[in-house]
Amino acid sequence: MTSSDYDPSSEGAETEFARRMSYGDYLALDAILGAQHPLSEAHDEMLFIIQHQTTELWMRLAIHELSAARRAIAKDEVQPAMKMLARMSRIFEQLNGAWDVLRTMTPSEYTRFRSQLGQSSGFQSRQYRLIEYLLGNRNHPMLKPHAHDAETTKLLEDELATPSLYDEVLRLADRNGLKMPAAVLSRDVRETHSFNEGVLQAWRIVYEAPETHWMLYELAEKMVDFEDYFRRWRFNHVTTVERVIGFKRGTGGTGGVSYLKRMLEVELFPELWRVRTIL
Repeated sequence: MTSSDYDPSSEGAETEFARRMSYGDYLALDAILGAQHPLSEAHDEMLFIIQHQTTELWMRLAIHELSAARRAIAKDEVQPAMKMLARMSRIFEQLNGAWDVLRTMTPSEYTRFRSQLGQSSGFQSRQYRLIEYLLGNRNHPMLKPHAHDAETTKLLEDELATPSLYDEVLRLADRNGLKMPAAVLSRDVRETHSFNEGVLQAWRIVYEAPETHWMLYELAEKMVDFEDYFRRWRFNHVTTVERVIGFKRGTGGTGGVSYLKRMLEVELFPELWRVRTIL
């Protein structure tokens, strides 16, 4: 050791971990860093694997935050829920940035290992499907890719039987004096919420007098902020796929870009977007 080498133990830092929990132990880094198993010799396959694994980790956190926000709203604990929704926006900001890394892979580089993917595809992600269901996009045919997995099927079926995040927001609004249509409050939560004129007019009251309905106004804007980032994530997904494979069919059999563009038309909280038009 030279005289310029810094020894953190000289200031009390722990450096002996034979019988103590270390950084790697706490984060289970051996399992995480040992989970990349390329099936080809292609250099860029490692990028592809890590991109999708880290996306799944961020989605794990997104589910944690969305589920907690929904529970909080159901209990009228709005302030903690708004903090969680703000975090959701930041999570999807991270996920949006990740597309920039994947876009450094050219079509020629991807074709060197694409065949190794078989029929695997991102639309088969159970966490992504759970997020969509949590947010209210309750597309039942998308259960089919998970039919072979009883545990995942039950997880998604249970979610379908639970009011979505937006359902809970509308119920909260109704409890706080913003009258929502009875048909909306009593609807079958297994189905996707569709635009309702009565809900739109209720939100109009909030947006025309935000100082009177500040809690609901702030919550509505947090919801819009999150969906804004979520839409950007979908758009970046489309752009990345088109840049890398053009208009080829996806590995999972979807139309690829055409399928992803259809997802851009999905509105999670339609009345919160359309209320801007009638103010």
